Amino acid sequence: MDLVYFQTFREVAQRQSFTRAAEKLGYAQSSVTTQIQKLEKHYGVTLFERFGKRLRLTSSGEALLKITVQMLDLYEESQETIARQTGGTLSIGTIDSLASYYLPPLIEQLRRHFPELAIRLHPGSEAHIIDTVKEGELDLGLLLDDKPPDSSLQCITIKEEPLLLIARPGHPLTQLAEVGLDQLRESEWIMAEESCNYRGMLEKVLRAHDIPYRVGFELGNPEAVKRCVMAGLGLALLPRIVAEEEVRRGELAVLPFAHPDIRLQVQLFYHPKKWISQAMHAFIQLLQSGAPPVPEQSN
Repeated sequence: MDLVYFQTFREVAQRQSFTRAAEKLGYAQSSVTTQIQKLEKHYGVTLFERFGKRLRLTSSGEALLKITVQMLDLYEESQETIARQTGGTLSIGTIDSLASYYLPPLIEQLRRHFPELAIRLHPGSEAHIIDTVKEGELDLGLLLDDKPPDSSLQCITIKEEPLLLIARPGHPLTQLAEVGLDQLRESEWIMAEESCNYRGMLEKVLRAHDIPYRVGFELGNPEAVKRCVMAGLGLALLPRIVAEEEVRRGELAVLPFAHPDIRLQVQLFYHPKKWISQAMHAFIQLLQSGAPPVPEQSN
């Protein structure tokens, strides 16, 4: 049986309520009910009985609870022991732009202190990353968003990530001291895929102010977006981490444009009941401060 079923069973027994246990664990009540039903089916017994509005353990439930408490205590002891080690696995769900441009130097720093740690990046869509973190399949999620991605998750805002309006050097708009929405009328755009949140922000602002525009290309790869802009095929909106190297080399120009409704932040999140290993704790601190702590050495 999955150990999480026993953790759920203990919580229901302590709180004498499926509803309160679900709230504490951050699960849907139906999920708690299903887990208890699977335990009962596995052991072939009824674990809880109702007396009016009260829920209490059966004799079989009381016997299983004693064993469950001992088993979970031993499991928590094992976690504390393993936490002093520098190995293990850290699974991170993120989007392509963060996986390619933001995380590599941070992961390299983490590896210096945890050389035996296996770090697995799982690029995917925002919705898929949120779901897999909620289900416990991934340790951490990292997204670019304008707000915390899900209220049921533990979320930490790491930093604001500026969005740059980029063009080919020599584009007429590069001659302006300031680019407003009116200057963007009838512009040709190189857009990210439709599900991209900063594309959605841009289009929402353009439509709200009746700014006509054309989507020349829709591309899922930020490198392809940059290449099309360099070729003079249109404008693009990209996170600074994606375009800063080409801007530094003079291959792309940043237009003097800003709008309060087009902003993004790096958002870190994990399940509130997630056990935080030493490596995971170090990675969170690294993201927040830029300097990983030195792990304690086990004797």
